[in-house]
Order: sequence, then C-alpha cells, then structure tokens
Amino acid sequence: MIGLSLRQLEVFDAVATAGSVRRAAEHLHLTQPAVSMALAELERQLGSTLFDRERGRLHLNAQGAEQLPLAREILERLQDMQRRHPDARGALNGALRIGASNTVGNYLVGELLGPMVAQHPMVALHLTVDNTRDITGMLLNHAIDIACVEGPVHHAQLDTLPWRSDALVVCAAPSHPLASAARLQPRDFADARWILRERGSATRSLTEQALSALPPGRILLELGQIEAIKQAVIAGLGIACLPYAATLDAVATGRLRVLRTPFLRLDRRLSILLHRSRYRGTLIEAFLNTLENQAHAQD
Repeated sequence: MIGLSLRQLEVFDAVATAGSVRRAAEHLHLTQPAVSMALAELERQLGSTLFDRERGRLHLNAQGAEQLPLAREILERLQDMQRRHPDARGALNGALRIGASNTVGNYLVGELLGPMVAQHPMVALHLTVDNTRDITGMLLNHAIDIACVEGPVHHAQLDTLPWRSDALVVCAAPSHPLASAARLQPRDFADARWILRERGSATRSLTEQALSALPPGRILLELGQIEAIKQAVIAGLGIACLPYAATLDAVATGRLRVLRTPFLRLDRRLSILLHRSRYRGTLIEAFLNTLENQAHAQD
C-alpha cells in the first residue's frame, strides 16, 4: 500500500499555493529541508514530479495539476469530519481563496464578501482582483477556490452559477457635446472618441458589442483599470462604457454624466465560477449559501 501521509499532502498543498519551498515552510512552521524532503518523498511515491522548477519558483506541471484537487479534497474532507465532532461544534473556521473580476472586486466587494463575514467571522477570506480572463485562468490552475466574474465564461472544466444582474452605462464629462443632447440617437456617436478597458476583460467584450451597433468611432485609449477610465472621461478625453456601480460617486458630485442609450444592450449577469474537479466542502458551500440567502433577501 502506498504510504502517503497527511503531512506530505499538506506540504504539496502549501507549496502549490505559495509557489516556493521557503514560503510553504513559513506557512507550515517547518524547516525548508523538512518541506523539501516531504515533497520529494511524495513525488517518489507517486512516481512523478509535481512541479517544474524555474528561477527559484515552483509551478505545477500537468501531473501536479491533476493531483492537487485530489490532495486538497482529502485534506478538506478530513477537516469536515473533524467539524462533525461534538467538541468542534462552533464557529466555522478555515481559509477561502476567492477571485473577483475588477468590477466585482472594486465596487461590489461588500455584497460579495459581506454576508460571509457577517455569518462566519472566523473564516479567513483572501481576495484576488484581476480581469475576467486572468481570474478564470487562476481558477483553472487551482490558484483560487472560487471566482466571481462579469462573464460570460464557457469552459468544459468550469461550472457557472448565476449571482446577480448588472449593467454598463455610457458616460461622458458634463462638458461633452453628447451630455447636453436632449435625445440621443445612434448617429450622434459617429466619430466619437472611446476609452476602453484592456482586452481580456468582460467590460471590454460588452463594450465592443455595443459599439458594433453604433457608427464607427475612434478608440482613443485602452486602460487596464476602471478608475483610470473614469478619470479620463471626467477630464473630457472621451466617452466610455462603465459599470453602473463605478459611476455613482462621480455622478452624484456632478463630475460625470450618464448618457441615455436605450438603443444599446448593456445588461449583463455576474456569475460564480467553480472548478468541476474541486471538492465543494463546508467552506465553499457556506459561501454559496450566503450569496443565495442574499439573493432571496433582495427578491
């Protein structure tokens, strides 16, 4: 029988998460030689290396990516078993790694994480914010446990659950000619100067769909952050499609104007993504339940 140990699986998980033996050793409160030995023994017993070594960093290889969800499932199932012990009945604890696309992470973080914090304050939440493409990649590589993105995302290895509705709005500075138009028509956007998000973001994809229904304009800038785009629009450099939640403060203070464009389809849904091979233990189920309860409360 293969003599795998829980310590070896913990080391494997920690190294995969940290990306280095040193950081994994610090997390586990072990020496670096002890971590290296445990990892080497695990690889020997599995008959394959689990990481590619590159410039002091360890990156999961194909075998490691296949084995990591299994190792984590074993560890999490044991934790779930321990939580069922009569003496362990109490506040839920542990850590959950969440990825969020820029709109969600920067403007809806309270709605995303607030219910979990309120109901399970002992659970440590680690949030990573990036564009939808990169967050999806992190989920596929098991760098995060769960993701919330602007979508849509279609991938054979991922399950998509609806979270809530959202919308983009077309914005301009109050001094922009379109801001003073009484009733806008698609033809009014001919030769407009647009400021767009970078490729790979869901906001960019939806903006491009909207622009396809308008006369040709000119892409003036491509910026990687919503706040940078908003400031460029406020400065009068061009117009942009921005998430509604990102415009509230600037509209309230009169620095930004939302243009009425009923002829454009800018509605979208925010989605929760889960890796199909990822064990959905107590922590993930608790997080999903908080979002579901929140949605019911808002109905």
